[in-house]
Amino acid sequence: MRGLLIGFGILLLVGGLGVGIWYYLDEKAEVRIKGMIGSEKSSFLENEQVKAILKKKYGIVVDYVRAGSIEMVSEETKADIDFLWPSSQVALEIFKIKQGDKIVRSENIFNSPIVIYSWDIIVNALVKTGIVKKELSTYYVTDMPGMLKMIREGKKWSDIGITQLYGKISVTTTDPTKSNSGNMFAGLIANILKGGDVIVESDLPQVLPELKEFFARQGFMQNTSGVLFEQFLKTGVGQYPLMGGYESQVVEFSRMHQDFWPKVKNQIKILYPVPTVWSEHPLIIVNKKAAVLVDALKDEDIQRIAWEQHGFRTGLMGVQNDPKILLADGVPASVTRIIPMPRAAVMEKIIEALTDGK
Repeated sequence: MRGLLIGFGILLLVGGLGVGIWYYLDEKAEVRIKGMIGSEKSSFLENEQVKAILKKKYGIVVDYVRAGSIEMVSEETKADIDFLWPSSQVALEIFKIKQGDKIVRSENIFNSPIVIYSWDIIVNALVKTGIVKKELSTYYVTDMPGMLKMIREGKKWSDIGITQLYGKISVTTTDPTKSNSGNMFAGLIANILKGGDVIVESDLPQVLPELKEFFARQGFMQNTSGVLFEQFLKTGVGQYPLMGGYESQVVEFSRMHQDFWPKVKNQIKILYPVPTVWSEHPLIIVNKKAAVLVDALKDEDIQRIAWEQHGFRTGLMGVQNDPKILLADGVPASVTRIIPMPRAAVMEKIIEALTDGK
């Protein structure tokens, strides 16, 4: 009996040591990293499923602060920041120009096209003018030059039959000198003003005056896309008849507010400019301990959650994004009418000009 008790005690001791060693190694393996991210990705990183996969499968815990994409890559990166996650390739290129020696690794994780959000009464009027066309369930701004012309000429909403609204036709965006969605909209407009070609530095004297006027008409501009989209939803058609943003925003909103979404889904419309530009989401690692996050975010389950719950199209080759599983209507299976953004050096000149114009 005594031998049995001794044996049992040894077994418990070994088992306890095993558990202790496992716990120690598990805790030691956990990597806590801190980054700066575009506001449109904060709900994704707060997703409990995403957090669980990152922690249990990869041993990663992510802390973050929100910042405008242009802002985060233009300022000196603080010592406690391990990664940056802006919302465009242009932002990455600007970072390379300013602080390229800090990059440990960078890779595109998600994509989302720039779209225009609007309301049913606005879209119906724009369809009648011929500026917007509906193809299957998707609305496209097929005459972007025509829309810009109306804005340039100071046309009022009443001029296209919308007597319920006061004021002139405009598209509200975030501040293009601080936020990526506004910055990408600036690049898109510049290309359209050039006749649909990607502008180069020598084109700037031709397009900058009208580009500056476009943004000057807006008055105060929000610094982040998430805040602007919240305001669009809260204040409605009177305050924001047309708003530039990311396709992902409405997909995420419809999933996170499933009780409320049926009440507004027939009023909110997504318009795809023709052409539009891709908002890419490059992950920029500046501390080698955060490099594990790149592969973790390419995890198949994380990429699926990113699309189904947050509207981010995958950055992985060969992976399809099925719009049938989404709650939001009018999202096409693919977005093909795309124009490249101007080069980073050109966009920096645009940012400087728009900053000076404030």
